Amino acid sequence: MQRLMHGEAGATARSGVRVAVLTGGATPERGVALSGARQVVAGLREAGWSVIVADTCAGLLRGEDEQQLLARPVGTGPPDASELRRLRDSEDLPAVLAELREVGVDVVMPVLHGREGEGGLVQAALELFGLTFTGSPAAGSYLAMDKGLSKQLFTQLGVATAPWLVWPQPDDKLIELGFPLVVKPSRVGSTVGLSVVDDRGGIDEAVGRALTFDDEVLLEGFLPGRELTVGVLGDEALAVGEIVVAGRVFDFESKYTPGGAREVFPAEIDAELADRVRADALTVHRGLRLRDYSRVDFRLDAQGRPHCLEVNTLPGMTATSLLPQSAAAVGIPFGTLCGRIVELALERVSS
Repeated sequence: MQRLMHGEAGATARSGVRVAVLTGGATPERGVALSGARQVVAGLREAGWSVIVADTCAGLLRGEDEQQLLARPVGTGPPDASELRRLRDSEDLPAVLAELREVGVDVVMPVLHGREGEGGLVQAALELFGLTFTGSPAAGSYLAMDKGLSKQLFTQLGVATAPWLVWPQPDDKLIELGFPLVVKPSRVGSTVGLSVVDDRGGIDEAVGRALTFDDEVLLEGFLPGRELTVGVLGDEALAVGEIVVAGRVFDFESKYTPGGAREVFPAEIDAELADRVRADALTVHRGLRLRDYSRVDFRLDAQGRPHCLEVNTLPGMTATSLLPQSAAAVGIPFGTLCGRIVELALERVSS
């Protein structure tokens, strides 16, 4: 892994680069994005980078407006439908990107989540505006965000994944898939709208909940084993971690409620399994044509074999999020991680 710029010369070089952290979004995961942006901004500034902040709904932020927006808590649930409608009415991404281009930024770091934030739309707009940005391009972002498409690609890449179907399906297909089933929106992150159902009677309600957030719903066979995750930075897999929850799945409430889950980095697993998970994560990252960084999630089946659940192109970026913990476990502090992501984008345009 290439080394970050160090010393006085490095600090001078960093301060001469203008980084725009693009956050907010009109998605159910807005609070998650703002929480991550708050810590990314602090980490970059502490490392000597010059940072400005833009909200996709409010534009370029300054002073007290920035502080107030980034201070908002995540909460234990996504915004309700009326709040999402209000946010979508106020969002004007082309105007925000035009403003960033006008003020002159060297690189944009999206700290966004959800279908609209990490599913390729923002990335395509950044490409059209000619703005250098961190993270995966529009095509890879779209493929990774669509869980049905990405699972097809996992299979083609030779990476095991949980069996799945796209709703609706006849009852005989559901019985063939087996219960319990995980029901989730196909193109939403943070496990928003996810349910686990134990029989046919619970599916309609679970599908209705998922349809609140997306018009495509995935039915996935439930894997009973341990849940693992691994970060990718550049072209290197980081430490494998384990997520231990009281319930059956790592849902929104478990993720954002203090004490809702225990995250162990590095995971207490044997070296052979850790190497397998890291190798599969790199295969997925490369196969979907991702870049800079990602986080790949796995679950073990009853025989202890890893199955890839999904890949996150814009994973959570608070200091205690899973990717930063994966990096910290191999000796990369949070601020260094944020800076390295920026540098990876800058290296593409300077090469």
